Amino acid sequence: MLRATLKSLLGRKLRLVLSGLAVVLGVMFVAGAFVVTDTLGRSFDRVFAAAYATTDVGVTAKPKIAVSEMEGEQVETPLPASVVDQIKTVEGVRTATGMVSADGARVIGSDGKVISSYGPPRLGNNWLGEDDQVKLRDGRGPTADDEIAVNAAVAKAGGLKVGDRVGVLTLEPKKTFTLVGIWGYPGNKDSIGGAQEVAFTTPVAQKLMLGETGVYSMINVRTADGSTDAQVRDRIAAELGGDYVVKTGDQLAADSSGDLKEALAFFNKILLGFAGVALFVGVFLILNTFSIIVAQRTRELAMMRALGASRRQVIGSVLLEAVVIGLIAAALGLAAGIGVGAGLGYLFSTMADGLELAPVGVPLAAVLSSLIVGVVVTVVAAVLPALRASRIPPVAAMQDVATPDRPLTKVSVTGAVVGAAGATMLGIGLYATSSLWLILGGVLVAFIGIALLTPLISRPVVALLGRLFSWSVPGRLGRLNSGRNPRRTAITAAALMVGIALVTGVTVVMDSAKTSLAAQVEDTVKAEIVIGANQNGPRPPTFDDAVLAEARQVDGVRSVAGLWQDQAQIDGKLDYVSATDDLAKLADAYGSAPLATLKDDQLVMSTQQADERGWKVGSVLTIQLARGDPHKYTLVATYDEMALPATYLLPAAATKDFGIPSPIFGFVRLTDGTTVAQVLPQMKALVADSPEVSATDRTTFVQEQLSTFDTVITMVQVLLALAILIAVLGVVNTLALSVLERTRELGLLRAVGLSRAQTMRMVTVEAVVISVFGALLGVVVGSGLGAAVVRALNDDGIDQIVLPWDRMGVYLVLAALVGVLAAVLPSIKAARLNVLTAIAHD
Repeated sequence: MLRATLKSLLGRKLRLVLSGLAVVLGVMFVAGAFVVTDTLGRSFDRVFAAAYATTDVGVTAKPKIAVSEMEGEQVETPLPASVVDQIKTVEGVRTATGMVSADGARVIGSDGKVISSYGPPRLGNNWLGEDDQVKLRDGRGPTADDEIAVNAAVAKAGGLKVGDRVGVLTLEPKKTFTLVGIWGYPGNKDSIGGAQEVAFTTPVAQKLMLGETGVYSMINVRTADGSTDAQVRDRIAAELGGDYVVKTGDQLAADSSGDLKEALAFFNKILLGFAGVALFVGVFLILNTFSIIVAQRTRELAMMRALGASRRQVIGSVLLEAVVIGLIAAALGLAAGIGVGAGLGYLFSTMADGLELAPVGVPLAAVLSSLIVGVVVTVVAAVLPALRASRIPPVAAMQDVATPDRPLTKVSVTGAVVGAAGATMLGIGLYATSSLWLILGGVLVAFIGIALLTPLISRPVVALLGRLFSWSVPGRLGRLNSGRNPRRTAITAAALMVGIALVTGVTVVMDSAKTSLAAQVEDTVKAEIVIGANQNGPRPPTFDDAVLAEARQVDGVRSVAGLWQDQAQIDGKLDYVSATDDLAKLADAYGSAPLATLKDDQLVMSTQQADERGWKVGSVLTIQLARGDPHKYTLVATYDEMALPATYLLPAAATKDFGIPSPIFGFVRLTDGTTVAQVLPQMKALVADSPEVSATDRTTFVQEQLSTFDTVITMVQVLLALAILIAVLGVVNTLALSVLERTRELGLLRAVGLSRAQTMRMVTVEAVVISVFGALLGVVVGSGLGAAVVRALNDDGIDQIVLPWDRMGVYLVLAALVGVLAAVLPSIKAARLNVLTAIAHD
């Protein structure tokens, strides 16, 4: 039986390729996810090892607020300069140097725009001269307060050269400096990990990057001969006490790399999630393939039964084929995944502006997951066809026809039960527990239930769709062929349904959220002009708070309110807080009930947040901001969370301790009779020195803020393209095997006058009908799932269900095109059949 199975595999190489291709693509995504995260993780290790190559021991102050990489940007607490002298007295310390290095120095390029960064920091440092890592390529280091030097990455990205006057944005508004030097790094590198760096004199760096002079962000210690880094670290820690963090350079490098690896782990989970979707779709393809194969081998398997093979041996024969296919597909998928991982790593390094990739590696997790996933998915998909094969009676060996199609009652009832269970899980997850795993499980089970119900609805729907092509003989034949085997059609269409349904569901949710929020903002925000910009990185764009005062002097302006934002610990819990320079004007800008001006020790918050935390008017809260000491604030009023643009609002005095002490938004109200066109040009002129922000009318501002939803939709479509590709392969696979199964029938059709062109049209119609049916099913299911999610988010302000009719129409048109493309090879094969050989085919 083993030899017969292996010979059967070798005799059907095309079947082997078609069956395993879905697994190859799914495994490719799984392996690629592990390979890219491993490669990037080791790349970050190398980057931070280089960054701390000249640091034996580093000393920093404990941050006021501990923020992880996934929670936001850490604001370091400055150390007083006196600590440098204190460290120098510690035994084993050779040198101790105060360093200023903080993210947020945005250099303006020669085109007048801020040099962008897609991940790596934009550091502002104090110039300490050349060392083993820093080598001047042109000019010199800054010596005067109006001079800077930049690394080669900044100079190239900004089109800058020595002698240029360069604008730089920091904690303070734009200031202009003379560029006096450009430096690089060993190995002719322009940057370390793509970081943009600009160096000032020490006093200027302290003021612009840390907010005050006489302080440092870190003290760099080099150990003397005869002492180890760990010994010096422990001595310094004992000398300074518990308010400081003392680590070796190796520890600092490992910690910094570990923070980024935390973000990588999240990215890895996203990729694995989409890989899971691809493999789930692949199950339909493999199930259909083995079902067709079993039907085609009815006489062969029956002959084996007649010769003495038991049911267990027949099941083992089919499952052995699945194992072999799974192993081969897993190996190929792993190889492809290595290539994909390398490609994604290269793409990431390109976007990160110069991140030097470590050599591509293959972690054990990639190998094991590829083998396990490849074999398990294939075997699971082959179980039902294997059981079906074992039920073929020996007498079928003497018949000319395959086993007839069975009634749909059992599978339809099972589908209804499974679908109801999935809907129940989804409902509980959405409306009761808000459990992500319950929601995902509900979606998965619901998809399985719908897939089981698909044969029941395929026959009438496919017949209806097929009538669009029934104006010719090939069209009528193609329609009949697509509906002759509901199970086969349903499984093929279900694979496409999953991908289209997920894309449609996400689109419904995103479009509904975008429309709902846009309507709310349009109804809530009464400010005719808004100053600000989208946040595209870890730091929001800011502008000089003097702009707010100047805007108030413009003719036609009734009121102006600024808004600041930062992270804080509120009674020990990390959250976002905002501040305003005029609470009454902010309330006016949002059309809400007027609120009294806040004193320096008062705050207001949303009623919903107060109820959740158990606070009421008069409660005293302890708030630790990014800088300064903890401060107590008294809650003096609450408001509905939709009435103002923040959960917590602090007085303007609090902004001195914010990590970013500049406003991020300004809201401008106009006097009656004044138009936006009259005032907007003057507002644009006021922010001319703040190239990250702009002044826009309210509608434009709302659309810019909500553009993120379109980005999410695009990302989902790209990531789910693999699942849809697998579904397309399923259509190709089904048609190819179907042509083999109907060889004799096709020969007879050709013999009675069907031309080659008509044969190709017949196969194409069959493919188009199946593809459009799957897409139509996906659009309907996706719309339903999306609408259910939107309904569950009704209390969160997402109260408008928007169905993307234009996109859904595009999906259906693309599905028809997919059907045409999928039919190319099978239709050519069908048209090229030798008529006499086909008629004689058994």
